[in-house]
Amino acid sequence: MTDDPNASAHRSRNRMLLVLLFAMFFGSMLVAGLLRFSGWRPQGLKNNGELLDPPSDLRALSPRLLDGGEYVWKAGERTWRIVVAPPADCGAQCETLAREINTVWQLFGKDADEVHVLWACPTQAPCWPASAPRPGTLRELRPDASLRAGLPRVDDRGTGNVHGVPAYVIDPYGFVILRYPPGFDPAGLRADVARLIKVK
Repeated sequence: MTDDPNASAHRSRNRMLLVLLFAMFFGSMLVAGLLRFSGWRPQGLKNNGELLDPPSDLRALSPRLLDGGEYVWKAGERTWRIVVAPPADCGAQCETLAREINTVWQLFGKDADEVHVLWACPTQAPCWPASAPRPGTLRELRPDASLRAGLPRVDDRGTGNVHGVPAYVIDPYGFVILRYPPGFDPAGLRADVARLIKVK
């Protein structure tokens, strides 16, 4: 007894469809795995700053404010921090950086109150550059060796044609999660923090 040619063709077509479905499913998983382990990420998910792994833990610290009192990490308030710890001889670099950070802070618009700017002074005197406008959430901090020690490579002033002061992002809990090297692009800092503010 011979097989019906139509039934045989139908079985072959079903078999081919099953093989194609299998290849599509496992092929897409294979491609995704290769991309993941090669370090590729979609452009919208990439940080502009250096992701610190592990993050530096500052939760046990209570930085002192220059004008008295202490600065407390209040996790429940979902406040993010942009931190700069300039050296005593910062000069024009700090003026430029202060202006850039003020612009970044203003661009957060209605969310600006959720971002504190912490300027860690190298001496007991106010150190935010007088010529730069002050962000509404600016807090000038007293010198604190423990705070500086918790900011990775804080004394790296850059090399070659790139000079400046690094900046950091601290999460609501007190972990330093991102570092921006001297001469960083402030637009990248803004993009990273804006994305973090939306994560609630």
